[in-house]
Amino acid sequence: MFGSHLALASSAMGDSLEERKLYGGAVIINLPANLIDASDLRQIPDAQEVFLDPNSDINYIFEVLDRVEPTDPEEAAKFHFDSIAQDSSAESYEVQTVYVPEQQGSSADTPAPILLTGTQKVAKFNRTDLDDVFVLLALFRLTGKPHDIVFVLNVPATATTTNINLDVTKQAFSAMANSLKIVDFGLFA
Repeated sequence: MFGSHLALASSAMGDSLEERKLYGGAVIINLPANLIDASDLRQIPDAQEVFLDPNSDINYIFEVLDRVEPTDPEEAAKFHFDSIAQDSSAESYEVQTVYVPEQQGSSADTPAPILLTGTQKVAKFNRTDLDDVFVLLALFRLTGKPHDIVFVLNVPATATTTNINLDVTKQAFSAMANSLKIVDFGLFA
């Protein structure tokens, strides 16, 4: 679906990362400095944080959700991916890889992210034609809390993303996901 012809465009992932405060500063993460906070453009639900790349159709979505039933980390990540695909009315979708870290962290620590890569065929931006969308998902299972944090990077295979190298994008996403820190667990009370 996505060939090796996609090479990383520095504008798509941003040349430099900066610390961003999410949920009023309760969570921090390093993200590309050039991202636009979508809440400056439209209403975003309280449980979400959405950022847009100004030079492409790539978007970054964070969501605090109720903890899902599967206790197996891989199955929980797949559950969230399936839910996103269904919410997006994807015609088809496929999980490609799931990486579960050996240590999930203690209740006082930010858990290590479970990383999933997959693809969806979905109509984007109110079009009828289907787009191939590469989806990177990081799931943070909060120990002792009834919540999951889901971080998703959507990379549509459109004219503005044809210069994206997916291997480099995966590495950059992993670095961003691993930089996420919960500084105030009161957010999840």
